[in-house]
Amino acid sequence: MKKFNIRKVLNGLTASSSSASPQPGTNQNDVIQETLQSEHFQLCKTVRHGFPYRPSSMAFDPVQKILAIGTQSGAVRLFGRAGVECYCQHDSGAAVIQLQFLVNEGALVSALADDSVHLWNLRQKQPAILHTLKFNRERITFCHLPFQSKWLYIGTEKGNIHIVNVESFTLSGYVIMWNKAIELSSKSHPGPVVHISDNPMDEGKILIGFECGTVVLWDLKCKKADYRYNHDEAIHSVAWHHEGKQFTCSHSDGTLTTWNVRVPAKPTITITPHGKQPKDGKKPEPCKPILKVEYKTTRAGDAFMVMSGGLSYDTGCRRSCLTVIHGKSTAILEMDYPIVDFLTLCETPYPNDFQEPYAVVVLLEKDLVVIDLGQIGYPIFENPYPLSIHESPVTCVEYFADCPPELIPALYSVGSRQNRQGYSKKEWPISGGNWGQGTLSYPEIIITGHADGSIKFWDASAIMLQVLYKLKTAKVFEKALKGGKEEKPSTEIVDEDPFAIQTLSWCPESRVLCVAGVSAHVIIYRFSKQEMTTEVVQLLEVRMQGELNDVDSPDPAGDHPPTPSTPVPPSSSSPTQEGEPPEAQPFTSDDGPRDNVPCLKVRSSPLKQSPGYQVELVIQLVWVSGEPPQQITSLAVNSSYGLVVFGNSSGLVVVDYLQMILLLNMGTSELYSPSDPYQRQPRSPRKTRQPSGALSDNSDGNNASEEKSNKSPTSAKMSRKMSSPTEQKTGLEERVRRQRSLPYKRCFCCMKEGKASRSLLYVHRTLSVPDVNAKDSLFSRSRSSSVTSIERESREAISSFHFSESFPRKTDSNPSPSLWVGTTQGTVLVLSLSLPPTGDQRLQQPVGVSSCGTLVRLKGGILTMAFLDSLGAVLPPSYEPWSEPNAPDEEKEARSRRPASPPPTQEGQDSQYAVVCSEKQAKVVGLPSQSCFFKHNITESSFVLRADVVQMAAGLCLACFCANGHVMTLSLPSLRPLLDVNYLPLTDMRIARTFCFSNLGQALYLTSPTEIQRITYSQETCDNLQEMMGELFTPLETPEAPNRGFFKGLFGGGAQSLDREDLFGETAAGKGSRSLAQHIPGPQGMEGMKGAASGVVGDLARARIALDERGQKLGELEDRTAAMMASADSFSKHAHDMMLKYKDKKWYQL
Repeated sequence: MKKFNIRKVLNGLTASSSSASPQPGTNQNDVIQETLQSEHFQLCKTVRHGFPYRPSSMAFDPVQKILAIGTQSGAVRLFGRAGVECYCQHDSGAAVIQLQFLVNEGALVSALADDSVHLWNLRQKQPAILHTLKFNRERITFCHLPFQSKWLYIGTEKGNIHIVNVESFTLSGYVIMWNKAIELSSKSHPGPVVHISDNPMDEGKILIGFECGTVVLWDLKCKKADYRYNHDEAIHSVAWHHEGKQFTCSHSDGTLTTWNVRVPAKPTITITPHGKQPKDGKKPEPCKPILKVEYKTTRAGDAFMVMSGGLSYDTGCRRSCLTVIHGKSTAILEMDYPIVDFLTLCETPYPNDFQEPYAVVVLLEKDLVVIDLGQIGYPIFENPYPLSIHESPVTCVEYFADCPPELIPALYSVGSRQNRQGYSKKEWPISGGNWGQGTLSYPEIIITGHADGSIKFWDASAIMLQVLYKLKTAKVFEKALKGGKEEKPSTEIVDEDPFAIQTLSWCPESRVLCVAGVSAHVIIYRFSKQEMTTEVVQLLEVRMQGELNDVDSPDPAGDHPPTPSTPVPPSSSSPTQEGEPPEAQPFTSDDGPRDNVPCLKVRSSPLKQSPGYQVELVIQLVWVSGEPPQQITSLAVNSSYGLVVFGNSSGLVVVDYLQMILLLNMGTSELYSPSDPYQRQPRSPRKTRQPSGALSDNSDGNNASEEKSNKSPTSAKMSRKMSSPTEQKTGLEERVRRQRSLPYKRCFCCMKEGKASRSLLYVHRTLSVPDVNAKDSLFSRSRSSSVTSIERESREAISSFHFSESFPRKTDSNPSPSLWVGTTQGTVLVLSLSLPPTGDQRLQQPVGVSSCGTLVRLKGGILTMAFLDSLGAVLPPSYEPWSEPNAPDEEKEARSRRPASPPPTQEGQDSQYAVVCSEKQAKVVGLPSQSCFFKHNITESSFVLRADVVQMAAGLCLACFCANGHVMTLSLPSLRPLLDVNYLPLTDMRIARTFCFSNLGQALYLTSPTEIQRITYSQETCDNLQEMMGELFTPLETPEAPNRGFFKGLFGGGAQSLDREDLFGETAAGKGSRSLAQHIPGPQGMEGMKGAASGVVGDLARARIALDERGQKLGELEDRTAAMMASADSFSKHAHDMMLKYKDKKWYQL
């Protein structure tokens, strides 16, 4: 434990990177003990949540009950029971075209689009690759691994089939060449191999399907084709009937052909399931291709035939459909997204037995659906995985670790009532694996805001993720009528998703939620366990004021700086239903500019609010003289003070949501005192505007006339897109840098992009710890490069807020309520708050707000602020403990404001330290002296994207994520570097927008539109990660093989086994071509050691399986011998009886 004496540091520390700046007259005797050291930090990934992005393939282990999903980016996601998930990644990043489980052996084979085949070991908590085989001369198109076999069939684009030993991952010398498989008289190439499967009743016969429509039944022992089945239409898939006498093919014209194995001339049955049958006996009209078909039999009823595709071209259904044919009934199940693949889950893993299907797993492009085949109507199972993160594109992410323990049960209790009905009553069929046994657990909550205005609360404790509660903020507003010509084309500032969540502020202790939307609206919610109906939604409309030097004519509402400790005369100071300020002139003409009109219309009908979060107040910014309101970039709420504050590039607004009045509406430049050394210089006056515009759009200078004078029409259009051609020429980090340097330009855009990409277009915040009220919204949609540097420098937006019981002025001796404001120019401004006593006086007397000037100036925009006491412990913002808002008045009176306990003060000493972090540097300032004790230049070449003061198990630190991918932590208050890891090169703007830190060394970011990646920078969490992770593989006995019966065993019926080692082994077939494929061993190091250790277990398991197989064969031989002996005894007995019968008779008596 290292001790830092402030006086010694002030006198002796002169390092350039972390330098102390002693102030004259500072008397500091406090000794702050810093407990955090470098050994407390380690960075690693923990778990990935969400739906696999761009899925491409799927496989299922019917014994282990584990599902594997491959993606187009080379990822493999493994799912077991709820809470058992695993993420793996191929280094090449090539698409996964096929997955095959080694059933009940804890191994998985993956085939990639780069013609490589990999063997994964699943017997360890973090799967690892054991072997890789890279094909050089042929492209892989299909793979097949028979049940309980170690020989993998690989079909190629050339039509050949190669065989790989999955134990050694070496090629066999046995090759099936395409020219030997098809008829010699055929002059054309059959095309790629699209299907390989062995006959369920004869392992020595495999069925090979070529794309052209030819199917070949190949005899492995004789090395020749037994039968060839030719069809005019291309083949997409083949499915055996379990008895091995018939198989069904699906074709590109929407037909299904069923073939008898011994009748290759023509199919026995040809049907077009969704085709119209002509009355004149002609062929039905062609339909869409049937991409896949599966045929599954049952003992007690008709077989199931499941297929995807095949619908008629003229059908009205535009969605993808799954068709289930059971006997004479046909069910068409519509899907929300295109079907990637599907699998039928059966009771037995043996292909030669009645399958008894019970469910169908359907992999869609953006969802995973499991259908219950055992119930009428085929209901779906309720999915226990957190795969609905992207149900609407994610626009905002918040992460809270170490929450109040009662919070998760409270959210779950109200969220459980939102569950939809109509699900299957059976248990989720994918139930493999076991949960982790780790004891390191604490309440964690993730909040996601979405483009449709919804907010989801997730339980993220113990590296799991489960949805708790969903809030729909769009219910507060009227639904816009399609085709309406009144307000929507003129007042909405976004064409799509006007309710999208832009940023939010949440107080976990009081459960007060404040949400800012993309349409410049703020909604304040309170948590209640009781249902209520709100007759009138309380509305407060705010007209953001402009700078004085931008005013061309006086404004009736007034635009004067507030007097100290008195409320500012607001533009709209009382809640109204229609929201029309009495002193403002409403818009009455369609020809004039829009004025005093909000972007959205609050609903006028009564609002029924279910238990959970219920709306308290709606705040809307209105249009000003034809200019839409600026989007909100920063937001904070304090339940103890009853205040909410939000800011944008025009300034800031402080609202008392208890009295529902506006307290402060001020431009950024007006926050500076006249003698402030950091006060911005006035800009050059604008060009004369028309008299109809009373006020400009505010201090940022986003005036329509100014934009027209600075931009050409072309550049104005380009500024409304994510990246202009100029931006595309620069690197991604430069794009982020330019966006960060730009002011917070409003985003009224006419974009027509997909929802997956729209998730990148909204401003995000990263409020990550309960003790930091507010964070910045750091990114806005980019503008074109035509914006001049003078324009960039002249604008200053609000980037962060922080409520605190602190010392706003140097002369203060006792802490008092205050609001600390950070700007994009690196200035920290202070507002002093004067609060009435609690109780009735709080609801009647006004709250005073006065500006105290500038505290400190840093390089780059301010990202985060926090306060420490004299011992170095964090001072969380004061809060009001939660109580039922709909309780009787007697219970409400018992509530009281709970401020943070004031620290002891002594004459001449600082009792608090303000920690301020910007995009470039961090400073620690003593209060009330306002002396800078520590300063650290975080980065010179890059800039900080996210920063937070976080509470670790052993102390406090400042965590930073830079645009160059570095994750850093600094000690507090000395700002010593503790961790600096080049973790994640900035390859995606999504990561920059959604990265957020939280307490106890946790962090996360949105790694794709559908997935959240969680990481930790805590050594303790890394050490316990293996225990916390679930286990995929569970030792289970393989089900017994189906009993063939006495007569089948006696006369050779039933399934015929094959010793593939005699056919494919090196002794019989020789070695495979070395130039065809290259063997690459798995990774070395710790993963290799783990794989080797688990490989011993695999060898033992394989030896056990081999012994079981030999024992089974010996048992079959013994049964056959016993049957032969019984037959011989019977024959001997009959012969003896015959001899006795005719012993004494003459030949002529016979």
